[in-house]
Amino acid sequence: MSSSSVAGAAPRTLCEAFQANVARYPHEVALRTLGGSVAITWREYGDRVRSIAAGLSALGVGPGDTVALMMTNRPEFHLCDTAVLHTGATPFSVYNTNPVDLLAYQFGNAGNKVMICESQFAPQVLAAVEKAAAQGVTVDHVICVDDGPEGTRTLASVEAAPNPDFDFDTAWRAVDPENLLTIVYTSGTTGPPKGVELTHTNFIENARVIEEFGSSGPEDKVVSYLPDAHAANRWFAHYLSMITGAQITTVSDLKIVAQALAEVHPTVFLGVPRVWVKVKAALDERFAAEPSAARRALVDWAIRVGRKRARAESDGRALSVADSIQHRLADRLVLRTIRERLGLDKVRVAVSGAAPIPRDTHEFFLGLGLPLCEGYGMTECTAGATVGRPGRVKIGTVGTVLPGAEIRIAEDGEVLVRGKMVMRGYRNAPDKTAETVDPDGWLHTGDVGEIDAEGFLKIVDRKKELIINAAGKNMSPTNIENTITECTPLAGIVVAIGEAKSYNTALICLDPDLVAAFAERHQLSDRSIAALAKDPAVLANVQEGIDAANAKLSRVEQIKKFIVLPDVWTPGSECLTATGKLRRKPIATAYAATIDSLYA
Repeated sequence: MSSSSVAGAAPRTLCEAFQANVARYPHEVALRTLGGSVAITWREYGDRVRSIAAGLSALGVGPGDTVALMMTNRPEFHLCDTAVLHTGATPFSVYNTNPVDLLAYQFGNAGNKVMICESQFAPQVLAAVEKAAAQGVTVDHVICVDDGPEGTRTLASVEAAPNPDFDFDTAWRAVDPENLLTIVYTSGTTGPPKGVELTHTNFIENARVIEEFGSSGPEDKVVSYLPDAHAANRWFAHYLSMITGAQITTVSDLKIVAQALAEVHPTVFLGVPRVWVKVKAALDERFAAEPSAARRALVDWAIRVGRKRARAESDGRALSVADSIQHRLADRLVLRTIRERLGLDKVRVAVSGAAPIPRDTHEFFLGLGLPLCEGYGMTECTAGATVGRPGRVKIGTVGTVLPGAEIRIAEDGEVLVRGKMVMRGYRNAPDKTAETVDPDGWLHTGDVGEIDAEGFLKIVDRKKELIINAAGKNMSPTNIENTITECTPLAGIVVAIGEAKSYNTALICLDPDLVAAFAERHQLSDRSIAALAKDPAVLANVQEGIDAANAKLSRVEQIKKFIVLPDVWTPGSECLTATGKLRRKPIATAYAATIDSLYA
């Protein structure tokens, strides 16, 4: 059977899907770097996958094996991950911020004999290999995609020494839909990260929803900028391309995402809430700095008109004829230009996921004319369970159920999910699997939610993170934190405190980029984070935001006191998971004295 013979049938595996694209779009660019200095066609992609797979086979990689990857966003990640799949083995990605002990733990859990990384990560990888060896876990080969130090080999040398007996076509065709596609390690907010085992079926079933967003193909463009160890980025900026043939542009530095959008004009874009919040804050700043009063008034009017339309669509109401005319005019005069300058004018699939997006931020982008849909899911259900659809986005909800999925609310309010997208289980942890997926196949998400009459799901908060104050009132810390975030642009990270307390307080970390712009605009002399955290102008700005947030919150939810910390928390640190989620217990421990002072 030739590769082209799989092109007409629905793929059973990601290997089949990939080979169909190689046959169908040989001359289209599949992978590129920002600026286009590297551009790899589907045919070249296919050739490199064949070459790398044969080299890995010579190292003993085959069905049932696992291979770890540790890279920034670059074409080599896609080449190597896809090559491992074609040997019949399972690739998995680890966060670049993972410390040595955590890497050693993951090597032991996954049982990988091969690690592929960049030279910049080789020292911590080699240290982890040594640590794992002391624990009886052997990693035989460390491969660097660029020139690596002693103790490693280069990817080029691996490709130059293929297994002469390796039958590439037989190997990838032997991959079964129920074989492991990848292992995704959870954030580890409550203990060591668990290895979520996802199959080819899990993803292909989950991806059926993309058909509801319109036709797709090589004309689609995706920007890969989030960590590839993150299930959502792997979904949108790797596997989806194998299904649709979309072109991927890799961006290795999160700080240049705005530049990437302006260059690529993606048609598919995934943004975590903080990205959307920061883009909105930057736009608000730009609009406020407009020297022409007439132009400022025009922009304000257009955004109000856009928001009005977004609210009507969210409520399921039709706009009046007059409002429709106003919106067309606002779009032609202002909104279209804003989308073009952002590089989001071609987007047909825009999704916010991984955490709740503030309502005001969501409404703002819908008002600009961006079809921003909020999605909900977790790694254990292949990252997706519900999502809004273009033209039917209900603000404040995470949309309706994906094709093939079932959702119900348990008696205690927990969201339960069932379907073919639910994981095979946690790696080497049957007891943890049994705690999470019940005998009837329902995945217990740990989230508290509500389903309205139209089937839209609203997430209240994590079941274990609800605040119960001294009076016994239940509150969602995420709702409080989101409200503060949307009203306080300088607040990069907000932690609501109030468990068993008589009132709520907050710890706030400044957003380094936005507070730097604020310091520049106000000509502040000392621009270190420690100094800015105490600066009267900064504190006054934060207080204004807190006051605005409190006006939106119920009395019991309001923040009575807050403190701006002189710290910057980075993903993968003591206070944040690698995906940027709050580690609430370590935060409470590390800042116990600070929290106590807020209640003194």
